[in-house]
Amino acid sequence: MPPTSTLLRSARPLFQNANHFTFSTSTRTAFRSTQFQNAFARSTARAGRRFQSTDAAAGEAATKSWFARMWDSPVGLKTWALVIAGIADFNRPAEKLSLTQNIALTATGAIWTRWCLIIQPRNVLLAAVNFFLGCVGVVQVSRILAWQYSDKGESPKEQLEAAKDSTVEAAKGVKEDVKAALPK
Repeated sequence: MPPTSTLLRSARPLFQNANHFTFSTSTRTAFRSTQFQNAFARSTARAGRRFQSTDAAAGEAATKSWFARMWDSPVGLKTWALVIAGIADFNRPAEKLSLTQNIALTATGAIWTRWCLIIQPRNVLLAAVNFFLGCVGVVQVSRILAWQYSDKGESPKEQLEAAKDSTVEAAKGVKEDVKAALPK
């Protein structure tokens, strides 16, 4: 393939041709004309109104049942389904719950709650859903951990020491893995 400078040198006569820019110049002046701008400008009579669609979907939404509208709503039942499912798991025994799944629910709730409050405009309703999702996850994780430690027959002080020791050992393992992964 020839070098770039050769290609640009060979194309230079095309760029120097004045007729080449007539399309872009005429297009630019057409978009800058007041007739074009007035066609897309808002009139003062309807400045405060929102655009209203006239397609079939808008008419169809008015004929939906209450349940269908609530299900499809951004703050409706579908949004709260994961929280409701987590609350329903309160009745399940702790030994049948998944620790990793509930840690994921907790992390998801915390991360998305923070994100909903950072974005502009703030989505407080979605933040509320995710906050409660995180709360459900925290309750379930605490139930699972309480069951795991009570199953061993240890006192709370012994359980705390064991958790501390396992955390320290896990941190040492991670540190060794990081050192092994770094190039020497």
